[in-house]
Amino acid sequence: MAIYPVIMCGGSGSRLWPASRPSHPKQFLPLVGARSMFQETVLRVVDLGQAGDMVIVAGIAHAEMIAAQLGEIGVSATVLLEPEPRDSAPAMAAACAWIAGRDAEGVAIVVAADHHMPDGAAFRAAALTAVDAARQGQIVTLGMRPDGPSVAYGYISPGEATGPVRPVQAFVEKPDAATAQAYIEAGYLWNSGNFVVAADVLMAELDAFAPAIAEAARAAVSTCAAGQSVLAETFRTAPKISIDYAVMEKTRRAAVLPVDFAWSDLGAWDAVWQASDKDARGNGVRGEALMVGSTGCLVRAPAGMQVTLVGVKDLAVVADGGQILVCDLASSQQVKTAVDQLKAQGRETVAPVAPFDTVDQAAAWFDQWLKTSALPLWWTLGADHVRGGFREALTPEGAPVDAPRRSRVQTRQTFVYATAGLMGWQGPWRQAAWHGMDYFLSRYRRPDGLFRAVVSNEGEPVDETAALYDQAFALLAMATLNQADPGHTDLAAEGQRLLAALQVMRHPAGGFREQGAHPFQANAHMHLLEAAMAWAEAGGGPEWQALAAEIIELALTRFIDADGGALREFFDSDWAPAPGEDGRLIEPGHQFEWAWLLERWARRTGEARCHQAARRLYAAGLRGVDAKRGVAINALNDDFTVRDANARLWPQTEWLKAALILGEDVLAPARALVRYLDTPARGVWADACEASGRFRTEPAPASSFYHLAAACMMFPSIG
Repeated sequence: MAIYPVIMCGGSGSRLWPASRPSHPKQFLPLVGARSMFQETVLRVVDLGQAGDMVIVAGIAHAEMIAAQLGEIGVSATVLLEPEPRDSAPAMAAACAWIAGRDAEGVAIVVAADHHMPDGAAFRAAALTAVDAARQGQIVTLGMRPDGPSVAYGYISPGEATGPVRPVQAFVEKPDAATAQAYIEAGYLWNSGNFVVAADVLMAELDAFAPAIAEAARAAVSTCAAGQSVLAETFRTAPKISIDYAVMEKTRRAAVLPVDFAWSDLGAWDAVWQASDKDARGNGVRGEALMVGSTGCLVRAPAGMQVTLVGVKDLAVVADGGQILVCDLASSQQVKTAVDQLKAQGRETVAPVAPFDTVDQAAAWFDQWLKTSALPLWWTLGADHVRGGFREALTPEGAPVDAPRRSRVQTRQTFVYATAGLMGWQGPWRQAAWHGMDYFLSRYRRPDGLFRAVVSNEGEPVDETAALYDQAFALLAMATLNQADPGHTDLAAEGQRLLAALQVMRHPAGGFREQGAHPFQANAHMHLLEAAMAWAEAGGGPEWQALAAEIIELALTRFIDADGGALREFFDSDWAPAPGEDGRLIEPGHQFEWAWLLERWARRTGEARCHQAARRLYAAGLRGVDAKRGVAINALNDDFTVRDANARLWPQTEWLKAALILGEDVLAPARALVRYLDTPARGVWADACEASGRFRTEPAPASSFYHLAAACMMFPSIG
């Protein structure tokens, strides 16, 4: 029976805030030594199995972190990535299903990634003792002999000893102080949450007591290969429950091995202080700190920060990510309560410091983010490789979100990957771009030559509306892909057919009429202009130049207010501002986006009016930048009073694009934009910053990738 070390990487460690956060939880932090807790755990257990037999179960958001930290210590492993956290029972089931599918007699040694065990040899000796019992069909947990009554741990009541491994009489939850003392006197053990079990035994017990978990786990690993794999979507169907509740409190196979070596789950700052090296006055310090007359304190200070403690004792002072915690070490368990309150108030995080100080540094940062994180992530997880096309969104942790599929998502993602090819990305841009275009052409075409708005996940028509906005993005995607990879499909002919079909949307007073409640609008024309310019710049016929010139003239004479210099959104049938509140709407993001397009046209044609209008639009857009948050907000009224103080991602990209092309301050919009990219899974984004400064926790819309890719391409060293 081979031994397979299994490391569970779940948990966020909220009691170790502010150092531990969902995007960088405690197991990946060097809390008491030079290596992270995860790395220390790997090195502690790696020699218990054969090379390559280690299995790691972790959230998809931490895939890059795990790969990097394994690489630093030169260890290989099979990494099973959860599309969403389902607690310890499904995670442990996935690992054991993986092992049992490859070795019917394999024994798993399951350990948490964030436990501190300084005596690795003692742990390994205990684990091997437990392996002998596991081979006899027992599910063995390691029970730590307490060194005092703790309210931070669950407890185990062991049965009569017939050998080193004893039966379990009862598992009990974390007690209050008086009950903890009674447990100590009764000989109870701390529940360490480490297990040794034959993989097929655990799966059999799950079949008996939690069959839905067993079924979901087996199906989830069926498509996984050695190396790093995402568990199949069926993993999401597993009930969310701990292994104690799912199996250990029900099975007759539960056993405990009492052990005496030092152990801590480092669940709070008092535990970190206890495990840390200390000076003569009992202070555990990391970073620049001056301790004057202070004893028994813990200090964690980041590089560049000086901390000074004078005449205090038994305090934790932790600074990280712009947040500072000061607490009595005896109250460490209450940090979670404080974090919950900060989250409720939208203050749990602060704006990250931009990782650049110059335009060249910003260009390099966005280039790396795009090419090493966003493009790979949205192709591997944002594309549906079974049914075709691209998904609508990914969660902040990088998990796919299924929803009816808008045509604009398919064409925008096609544009993104075609643009990546033009930028020189070495990834599978061609495969990704044609994946989107082929799906779009086959699923969205209507008999009249226009393209419908929405299909189902299975590709069946849902909404037959042919919006001008959507046709514009179809033309943009065709132009960009035709330039990047001509010859696969005659996209020039496709573009001509669509342009001809669009004539039914012509408006007698000029321009085009849109579908829906606002038939006379600037926005759809803006994207049609972008598409026409893309065809003209890529060598299309004179009809594209003529279409672009027509829309430019409409913008200069109708859309942009002659007196104020700002662009309105909605109009009447004579292209005068719409009556009422609709006609007063000014969107800062669109001021920047039109400025970018008009300046491009000015450089192409020498049209001075466009350059002047672009400058005025940029100035109008800046009036919608909130100085306190440093972001461009969603909407103003025509007198520049605030209409919608929330700030979506896309206005920041348009601000950046306009600043780059006009030679304005680039760092301000770049720093605004980078805040939206500080997400648990690198490569997705937050879509909305509320007026309070809090970012909404919601899926990242795929449609925003179009804005981000275009912004990245605008940097001189990228584009």
